[in-house]
Amino acid sequence: MAILTAGPILVFDSGVGGLSVVGALRRRLPEASLAYACDNAMMPYGRREDSWLIPRILAVCEAAFAVSDCSALVLACNTASTLALAPLRASLSVPVIGTVPAIKPAARLSQSRHIGLLATSATISRPYTLQLIHDFAADCRVTRVAADALVVQAERWLAGESVDAAVIRDALAPLWIEPDLDVVVLGCTHFPLLKDFLVDASPKGVNWIDSGEAIARRVAEVVPNASRGLVPGASFVTGYDARLTASLAAYGFAEPRRLNIN
Repeated sequence: MAILTAGPILVFDSGVGGLSVVGALRRRLPEASLAYACDNAMMPYGRREDSWLIPRILAVCEAAFAVSDCSALVLACNTASTLALAPLRASLSVPVIGTVPAIKPAARLSQSRHIGLLATSATISRPYTLQLIHDFAADCRVTRVAADALVVQAERWLAGESVDAAVIRDALAPLWIEPDLDVVVLGCTHFPLLKDFLVDASPKGVNWIDSGEAIARRVAEVVPNASRGLVPGASFVTGYDARLTASLAAYGFAEPRRLNIN
């Protein structure tokens, strides 16, 4: 049910990947006030154990919620969403919107019934992801590719550093073993930031699909009266990084404040 709100919409990710969702939110809700929080001190999440990740995600999101006075929390991170969505909804007094790989729309779009899932190691093997494939792409062949190296490339790109084309080609190579694959799901919010590089590195034309626009539509439904802000939104980090400060500024966020995490 839609609610009346006062504070900003808080977007959370382990690093800068959530900025791809920020872009979608700004297209859908151009006047909404946004805040951003990331656990950059412990990024990347993709290779960490679930038993460590769940309390960590809860601690960082609860700390960011406390200082941001947000009206809603967007988990712009597939790993965080598949692990911590339910406990965060139980813990926080605002709507929490999660992110999942866009398997369902990819299956609808595929003509060959062969789709690719490009994600982190944790996401491609998590039971939640396998259930999505079972529920929405049971008649498709799904080639799952772990591409953790692309997270680092996205962080470098937003920091103004060069992207290693060889790393991108190597990450994508398993997708092209079978020639009939026609849709690729970008199952990590970092990956849409590299879309131009992914397209350039691909030997054939495929449809690339991510969850950003779907998340933005859902946020617009749940938080239709988000507060409006004409000044840079607040941002929060768990570790100082000058490059991250520049990336956040490029997306309209103020200089980050450090969260106190026990």
